[in-house]
Amino acid sequence: MLSKARNIIVAIIDFFHRPFAKWIPTQTFRYLACGGGNTVLGLVLYSVVFVDVLHQHDLHVMGLLVTARVAALFTVLCITTPLGFMLSSYVVFPESQIHSRIQAFRYTMATITFLLLSYALTKLFAVCIPMVRADIANIFVSIVTAILSYLSQRFFTFKITKEEVSAE
Repeated sequence: MLSKARNIIVAIIDFFHRPFAKWIPTQTFRYLACGGGNTVLGLVLYSVVFVDVLHQHDLHVMGLLVTARVAALFTVLCITTPLGFMLSSYVVFPESQIHSRIQAFRYTMATITFLLLSYALTKLFAVCIPMVRADIANIFVSIVTAILSYLSQRFFTFKITKEEVSAE
């Protein structure tokens, strides 16, 4: 079933890639499509969880106050992180021979790292460079983290060794 889903997703992405094939490599386009789709899903889920599930009310969990925003973010990450990993592993970087447990660990660590980097950069703009509009700062932060995320996935999480390339 996973193989069939992968083939359908790849066929759809590759169909839309054809007009851009001269300018964007297939792997990069697949990454953009999968990452973009997962990001849009995360935005929609965040809104649904924050507004419709939590009704914008904070939670008390084991005696601790958890804001509705943090609870919604955590809920969304529990869905988009495994989905993003599966898309990256099976659609974007299927040729990687690194064991899937190691890939999953690396992917999760990278996700946490880029979440913290996003937070730090957002704080940097808010505190140190407040004259930059928040939406412009957020776009910059998103671009920086997306580029670094792609590079970390390509050259670390789903790295392909020279032996794997020459064996093909």
